[in-house]
Order: sequence, then C-alpha cells, then structure tokens
Amino acid sequence: MPKVISHSLFLEFDIDLFKSGKHYRLYEKFGSHIMTLDGVEGTYFAVWAPSAKDVSVIGSFNHWVEGAHSLNVRWDTSGIWEGFIPGAGKGTTYKYKIHSNNSDIITEKADPYARRCEHPPKTASIVWDEPYSWKDENWMKKRKDHNALDAPYSVYEVHLGSWKRQIEENRFLSYVELAEELVSYVKEMNFTHVELMPIMEFPYDPSWGYQITGYFAPTSRFGYPEEFKLLVDKLHQNDIGIILDWVPSHFPEDAHGLGFFDGTHLYEHPDPKKGYHNDWKSLIFNYGRNEVKSFLISNAIFWLDQYHADGLRVDAVASMLFLDYSREDGQWEPNMFGGRENLEAIAFMRDMNEAVYSSFPDVQTIAEESTSFPMVSKPTFMGGLGFGMKWMMGWMHDTLQYFAKEPIYRKHHQNDLTFSMTYAFTENFMLPLSHDEVVYGKKSILGRMPGDEWQKFANLRALYSYMYTHPGTNLLFQGAELAQSSEWNFEKSLDWHLLEYEPHKGIQELIKGLNTLYRKEPALHQNQFSGEGFEWIDYNDAENSTFVYMRHGKNEKETVVVVCNLTPIPKEKFKLGLPKAGKIKEIFNSDLKKYYGSGNYTNKSIATKEEPWHFRDHSVNVKIPPLGVVVFKYMKK
Repeated sequence: MPKVISHSLFLEFDIDLFKSGKHYRLYEKFGSHIMTLDGVEGTYFAVWAPSAKDVSVIGSFNHWVEGAHSLNVRWDTSGIWEGFIPGAGKGTTYKYKIHSNNSDIITEKADPYARRCEHPPKTASIVWDEPYSWKDENWMKKRKDHNALDAPYSVYEVHLGSWKRQIEENRFLSYVELAEELVSYVKEMNFTHVELMPIMEFPYDPSWGYQITGYFAPTSRFGYPEEFKLLVDKLHQNDIGIILDWVPSHFPEDAHGLGFFDGTHLYEHPDPKKGYHNDWKSLIFNYGRNEVKSFLISNAIFWLDQYHADGLRVDAVASMLFLDYSREDGQWEPNMFGGRENLEAIAFMRDMNEAVYSSFPDVQTIAEESTSFPMVSKPTFMGGLGFGMKWMMGWMHDTLQYFAKEPIYRKHHQNDLTFSMTYAFTENFMLPLSHDEVVYGKKSILGRMPGDEWQKFANLRALYSYMYTHPGTNLLFQGAELAQSSEWNFEKSLDWHLLEYEPHKGIQELIKGLNTLYRKEPALHQNQFSGEGFEWIDYNDAENSTFVYMRHGKNEKETVVVVCNLTPIPKEKFKLGLPKAGKIKEIFNSDLKKYYGSGNYTNKSIATKEEPWHFRDHSVNVKIPPLGVVVFKYMKK
C-alpha cells in the first residue's frame, strides 16, 4: 500500500468557487479530516501552496521524516496539495514541509485549517475532530430575538486568561471551569452577551490573542475544542449570547504561521506598503487575492457554523479601510482613483458581511472602527459596509475626557457630552468601555475619576448610568463592574477581593441594576439606533452641568426621562419640564445606598403641575443627588 493514497474532497465546483473568492466553507475541504477510505482508517490532508515543488506531511506518525508522506498536487493549477495517509489518526501532531519553487526555500508550516494546535510554545497542528451534542436548541430557535437591533444588547468583554485564575495552582481556568463560573457570574450580573477577546490559537500571550496563527482552532491554553463548545453551549442554555473577537486585519510573522507560506507572499500582500504593519510588526492579508478572501470568509463562517457564535467583533477595521493608516507620506500609494481608501479591503468586508448575514441572519457583526468612514453599519445594497453595529469611539473619547475633569470645570465642556447626539444615529453604535481604555498608562476607569473617594465612586456611577441611558448598545470590559482600582494586567486575575469593600460592591450592584433597567425598559432599547428614540429636554444648563433627555420606545407610554447632575451639589428642588400631565415615578437612582450612594435624594411618585418649563407645558419638582443620575417614568393609570 502506498504511503499516500490519492484522494480528494474537492469537486470542480469547489475549485471554481475557491479561485473566484466565493467558497465560504473551505474548512470542510482543507485541513486534516479523519476518515475511512476503502476500509482503511486514516486522515486526508489538503493544503494550498501554489509555489511549492514538493509538500510532505511530517509528524508523530512518521517520526517527522521529510519526504515519507509527500502529498499530490492537483492537475488543475489550483495549487492544492492533497492525499490520504493511512494510520494517521486523532491526536496525531503534524506540519507541512514545503519546498518552494522559489529558489531553495524550505518552510515548515502549521496547517492553516487545523482544528486543534499544540499548546504554545509548541507549534504543531493536531489531527482532531470535535464531536459534540449541542443542547442549545431553544436559544438557537429564538436567537434572532436576542440579537435583534431593537433588543437589549449589553456586552461583558472578557479576556479568558485574566478574568479569574485558579489561585492554588496559579493557572488559567479551563473551558470546563469557565462554563460554570463565568456563565453563572454573567447571568447574575444580567448581561445579555459575552464578548471574548480572541480565542483562536496564538503563540504570544502579551498579544492578548490579536496575533493569530491558528484561525480555525480554539486556543489549547484552556482545553480541547469540544470543551470550548461546552462553554458556548452553557452560555446559550442560560440565555447569554457569545461574540468572538475576529482578526482579519493582520497576522504575525512567526515561522510556523501564514507568512511566506510556500516561499512566496501567499496570504500577505507582496507590497510592504500594503502588506506590513509597522506598528504591530505583523503582516496584512492580500484582500485582492480571491483565495485569501475565501480563506477569511470561510473562517468567519466557521465560528458561526461549528461553534454557534452569535456574532463577530471585527478588530482594527480602520487599519483595513485606509492605505495610509499609520503611515507617513511616501509609505503608501493612492488607489486607482487617487484616494486613500483600500478598495480591495472594502470589497472584502462587504462580501464577508453579505456571506455572514445570508447564512446566519440572526447574528451580528460589529466593527471596531475609529474614523468617520461613512455607512459602516448600513446594508451593502445601500452602499454600506454591511456591519450590524459599529463601536462609538468618539463618544468613548469625549465622555472619558469630560468625566476626568474636576466638576468645577465641566461647565466649560458641556459640548463634550452633547456632541455625540449630533451623529448618534448615523450608524448603529455600540458604546464601548473596552480593554483598550484600561492599559498602557491610561489608568483604570475609576482611576480617571476626580475628587475624594466618595466623589470618585459617585462620578463612576454617574458615568455608567449616563452610558446605559444614552442611545446605543453597551460594552464593558471585565473589572469595570468591580471598580477595578489598577490597570488591567493580562497576567493576573481581576482583583475580586475588592468586593469585600462597600464602594466596590456598590458599583457591582449598580451594573446589575443598570442591566436590569436596560432590559426591562423598552424605551432604552427599542429605538436605540433611531432618532425617534431620543429627545432633549434641556442641554443648555452648562452653568449647573445638568443634562435632561427623554428616551422613547415604540409605544409612547413607555417613555422615560433621564436627569444627570454632574456636579457635587445636590438639587433639592430641580424643576423638570414634561410633555404631558400625569404622575411620574422614579425607576432608577444612581445614589441609592445599595450602590454606595447617600440615599438622601430619592423621589416618591409626583403629580405634574400645569406650569410650563423647559419649553414643555407641564413640570414637576424633583430631587437630584450630587454626581447622580435619576430616571423617571409616567405611572400607568
């Protein structure tokens, strides 16, 4: 029996789709696939290496001997090498030894489509299948309701290696342990979704997962692929969605990775002006190469299909959109029309979103995009990029800048908070306070707040309350809900001991309360991406640093009124203009004692008076706490 048996999973149709950039399930063809062929058990291997003159599989099954198992190149100029190797089974470690037609270059590469990788610093691929019996049928049936643009969408961003550690053994929690501890915690906190920083295999811990070498493999740091499926399944069984960070913007130069794969610039753009990131010392995909587009879009589909992910947060979109991103004059060249836009990357993103939403209309793609590039979250048929949502980076920057100021100076910066409403409905915005805001000397969010201890925590409560009542969806990075004192450190656990202290426990209770409020009140989510969902009552009182606005649901009876007092001076009789007669009640107050507030400025139900104020026909006098946010709602008759 020959050492490699000729066999193929590719039909002619597959090849045509692959070469045209339209094959979106390449993981069913490429990689290693355990099978029985003519009664013989083994593994089929397939890899794309068009500039190779020889490709052999080396691994534990052949003592890593080169040439013992050379694959066969297809006759159709696709550049695909393939073959069935008897005896290679589950758990086999392997790489591809590639001799290039390009001089005498020889590379040893991990499988780009491997379903499992060795634990770093080891770099081999592992033949694997991950049979799993899913138990999330109920979630999958109603997922469209949980992920709808008019549904509450409150995201807890997590770095699995530092959320919590096993202290006695000083190790990561496993996927199995996280399926219990993380899931129960997120459910208790009442978040609707978890977003995981990249869990695809990566070689270097300080990259936080953003330098990926195993695009189709959950990192082995926390366990087996099927155990990651268990984590997803447990989240779904508890009505919690999962968003995965996805990184199609760049990849590392590690020798076993995608770079210079077959002795040529196969996955990366050959021109360093388009193919190399000076900032990140990493390579940029060649978005104009159809086979690379098929690879990337197949990868996006893979996590939605095989792992039941509910969405993808796409990293560093701005770096993909612009040819001059982080480049000086002379380091980039204009596109064919003389502009700075990367037309190939734009086409790729549109194709990716169309592919995702056509196969999975009940998920969301979310762009981390920091520029004013238009229509990022508009459908492709309207000329948009086709994302479901976009991070509102301008809101994040302006808001943190405002809250960092001593209250006495805030009257000069009222526009920092009102400006976001001039563009809030140009995109479907998610408001992010992400991991990027608590590293590299920026301090923790609590650490940015001015004043003494009480004022710092009151400011933080006001910030979060303003965030949750502002139009858009929400994202908080792990530790925000604990009022983490120090910056995030990816090498250690969150400071869970802080919950022994009343101020920190109060912030945790506040986030729990805000998540409940956001879920419960239709006015806070039903029109979160529409101008119909927001109305200013008063944004002009800069002298007192107050902001008053209404949020509207699809039913006008669901309207809520939000009052923000961002000074340390309480307002015992704050006159509030209202659009109609009736009784209002307080439904949220950031100053409650359970949130470590004073508890001295709460409101019972109050009847309106026919006294015009704030250009409305009716008004009431209410109590507003110092550095506090209060939400009111009309009582039902």
